[in-house]
Amino acid sequence: MILDWDIDPVLLRIGQFELRYYGLLFVTGLALGYTVVKRMYQREGLSLEKLDTLAFYVFLATIVGARLGHCLFYEPEYYLKHPLQMILPFRITDGEFNFTGYQGLASHGGILGVFIAIILYSRKHKGPLMEILDKVAVGGALTGVFIRLANFFNSEILGKPTGGDYGVIFRRVDDVVRHPGQLYESLSYLIIFIILFTLYHRTDLKRKHGFLFGLFFVLLFLARFVVEYFKINQVSFEEGMSYNMGQLLSIPFILGGLFAMWWSWRRYGGGES
Repeated sequence: MILDWDIDPVLLRIGQFELRYYGLLFVTGLALGYTVVKRMYQREGLSLEKLDTLAFYVFLATIVGARLGHCLFYEPEYYLKHPLQMILPFRITDGEFNFTGYQGLASHGGILGVFIAIILYSRKHKGPLMEILDKVAVGGALTGVFIRLANFFNSEILGKPTGGDYGVIFRRVDDVVRHPGQLYESLSYLIIFIILFTLYHRTDLKRKHGFLFGLFFVLLFLARFVVEYFKINQVSFEEGMSYNMGQLLSIPFILGGLFAMWWSWRRYGGGES
């Protein structure tokens, strides 16, 4: 089966204002992730006021981390010469103002940014770091589902040609039948969310602080590592590499996740806590 995909990435235009599927799905993912974490807080009788502060940290870190991650991981030569373009969503060329948005966000950078932000939040507000990471991991997996759907609507992060009579033709790019790598990742993240959400409701694992966070890293970045085989390289320097940048960046996260799971299991024991 071949899907002919020719959706305009702009959902609504009002004058110069554009509402894009990408932004709508990105915000929807963050909102649903927040809702999941909020219900976890309510279930455990935790302060929702502190959650709102945490949500601000996470939202800001997602955008900043993802942007800096793209600039420094994928196009460092250009952006180190034009540092303002890392943080400004516009350009001024020959005196003319052009709104560009943030063209380039890297999920590895976004997740790293969130991880650092939660550490800073935990220190400032004296919150239990591992418990917070566990909860944000569950909501974050759901957020990832919608971010990859956003990439699909944007016809970006394309897959390799399937070479068969199945796949997706992104008409706004070319006429090649490709693997829908964005959908592969989105489905993977949905499965990961279901696994984490289910395990959270197991009392023994819920009390093993850090285990769900570690499992999140392992499953998400293993999925990312595998799906990269079906995607074209994002930048030219990846050509000829045995593993592309997405795969290389995933390895430390996988190892970190395994360590977090080991640490949690060793500290809290293998049985009921």
